[in-house]
Amino acid sequence: MNGALLVAGTTSDAGKSVLTAGLCRWLVRQGVRVAPFKAQNMSLNSMVTADGAEIGRAQAMQAQAARIEPTAHMNPVLLKPGSDRRSQVVLLGRPVADVDALEYRDHKQRLRDVALESLRILRDQYDVVICEGAGSPAEINLRDGDIANMGLARAAGLPVLVVGDIDRGGVFAALYGTVALLEPADQALVAGFVINKFRGAMDLLEPGLRQLENLTGRPTYGVLPWLDGAQIDAEDSLSLNAPPPDAGTPHGAETLRVAVVRLPRISNFTDIDALACEPGVAIRYATTPGELADADLVVLPGSRATVSDLAWLRARGIADEIVRRAHRGAPVLGVCGGYQMLAEEIVDEVESGAGRVDGLGLLPVRVEFAPGKTLGRPTGTAYGHPVSAYEIHHGVATVRDGARPFLDGCRVGSVWGTTWHGALENDGFRRAFLREVADVAGRDFTPAPDVSFGALREARLDALGDLVERHLDTAALWRLIERGAPAGLPVVPPGGP
Repeated sequence: MNGALLVAGTTSDAGKSVLTAGLCRWLVRQGVRVAPFKAQNMSLNSMVTADGAEIGRAQAMQAQAARIEPTAHMNPVLLKPGSDRRSQVVLLGRPVADVDALEYRDHKQRLRDVALESLRILRDQYDVVICEGAGSPAEINLRDGDIANMGLARAAGLPVLVVGDIDRGGVFAALYGTVALLEPADQALVAGFVINKFRGAMDLLEPGLRQLENLTGRPTYGVLPWLDGAQIDAEDSLSLNAPPPDAGTPHGAETLRVAVVRLPRISNFTDIDALACEPGVAIRYATTPGELADADLVVLPGSRATVSDLAWLRARGIADEIVRRAHRGAPVLGVCGGYQMLAEEIVDEVESGAGRVDGLGLLPVRVEFAPGKTLGRPTGTAYGHPVSAYEIHHGVATVRDGARPFLDGCRVGSVWGTTWHGALENDGFRRAFLREVADVAGRDFTPAPDVSFGALREARLDALGDLVERHLDTAALWRLIERGAPAGLPVVPPGGP
């Protein structure tokens, strides 16, 4: 067998990543050797592979769904926005350029060639490759030179499923409009639809499904019900617009309140997922000083634009509030870019070009940005527990006297800083850290002794596989993967040029 499928979406955050993961888990449970693929990803959530390549975090999660080790070929092109106009281009796991939208067009042919070669390599190695599109295939202003959606589908002959989020409203218009805006040769590869995040009566939905098929000549392969916690390892901060997860019943007497500063260029906010899995930990994303007031722990997460986001902290008054809290002994944790902001000084001629900038001065650290990016999978020990993590940064931190070591970073009083992402996914360390935070904050909170973040993630991936198996027409999906898009699919008016 040598099959493939492209999962496209009506919008960002429609459910492409989740459906791709669910398809991978369903297939691997059928004994199929399957791999995920995303030709081009724009995301500030990334991960480091075992051989030191940086790829989108969602593709690493999808590889876990497929029960394989992630590689750079699963996400050959990664764009990491540093501002509204410029992005770092990561090619096969290594940064190669910083470009604006116009400069990026000059790289398109090279990137297309690399993406197609990576797909070819994966198809040689696996029975099936489940490809994920980017944004929407109907972004007609970007169709010329597209390498992630219909450009990829046309070049590789991939059948396409379009997934729409019914919870947003307007799903039928979005599905129909997506196909109608495509040129006829692109439409010929769109085999049908999947509706995501449905909560309601199927009897009321089914007439719309029939009308959609009559209008487009394409079936709906199934309707996925709403599933709490399905959005794992999200690609962008759109997912942060959803309500925070229920903290659940605390294991101790009180809830531990965690405020995560929602920076404009927040990155690797998946670090917080492991905190959210703990019963009795309530997560809030904060953009004002007042939202930090009653927090037991404030987290400054990673950032793709440390100096710019630090200026935002100051302009919003959040920086002053964090400093006041730290001086009162209230717990603060900085991770990667957030750690850099806690330093005494930052010297950046690389990312922002700002030169020397004062940090918040809460840790005796000097940060200097280097042209080369540090990518690694470090291991260590903290609170007597083993810790494995990953690191992705240009800033190099030098710790001066007066601080205690902490996960390749440091600690002073109730302020912790580390360059390591993913450390909180280590269960023993996370519980020990939260116990100390609770003690410092004066909270009667005890972490649950039996919560395994790895087991919870596996359970979520299994739940996604169950959704596919129970709610999609898997026999039709098999035919689509094996044979490609059906011949003779009608053109949906108005069509493209």
